[in-house]
Amino acid sequence: MLLRGKNRPKILVVGESCTDIFIYGATTRLCPEAPAPVFRPFKTIVNGGMAHNVYKNLSFMGATADLYTNDNWEEITKTRYVDDNMNYMLLRVDRNDDKYGIADIRELKLEEYDAVLISDYNKGFLSTDDVKYICENHKDVFMDTKKRLGSWCSKAKYIKINNNEFELTKSTLTKDLEERLIVTQGKDGCTHKGISYPVKEVQIKDSSGAGDTFISAFAIKFVETRDVQVSITYANDCATRVVQKRGTSTA
Repeated sequence: MLLRGKNRPKILVVGESCTDIFIYGATTRLCPEAPAPVFRPFKTIVNGGMAHNVYKNLSFMGATADLYTNDNWEEITKTRYVDDNMNYMLLRVDRNDDKYGIADIRELKLEEYDAVLISDYNKGFLSTDDVKYICENHKDVFMDTKKRLGSWCSKAKYIKINNNEFELTKSTLTKDLEERLIVTQGKDGCTHKGISYPVKEVQIKDSSGAGDTFISAFAIKFVETRDVQVSITYANDCATRVVQKRGTSTA
């Protein structure tokens, strides 16, 4: 499934998508039948999630963003029940989370794009061979992956992972691969090649999708400037704005 955008520069997003549902409400008492909170919903926010959120962020930032994703993304839902007073997620209910299908990336015309952004949640839609093929057939591939890193992604331009993912994989990283990494660290910003890029302290309302905003902002700014430090600073600023909003949001 290929969704086409209308703006500029031209970036292709490849990866799994779902529908994110945020249901906000109040919990004021416990259920008499069991020690569980009684939840009274009063607001619902529905957005495209995962790769679709990356696509939405790129479009919002002015890119001509196209999205190659699973056809059934609207049927795959992640519903979060959030206590509005405490800003605390009580429960998440996932439906059809094992039905993303398998990509056929050979049909993509990679040469038509200024960059390719891979948003890989390791749900089976993209294989390591798929990612390797994309990286070997385009010079500017930006990646956010939940897979354990290896030689299959060594030709990516830059790879964003979070600090927990880095700790799990750092013992097997080659020096060449490590130099391509941007490691996000939540409220502490991120690091790249041993340099820390801090962010200003803000009140965090929801960190959902902040990583999507970061990699989107980084990719579009790098395509424009070819300056990694400028691109990281811009991505940090965009992600900082997003965490001050509710639900998966754009900067």
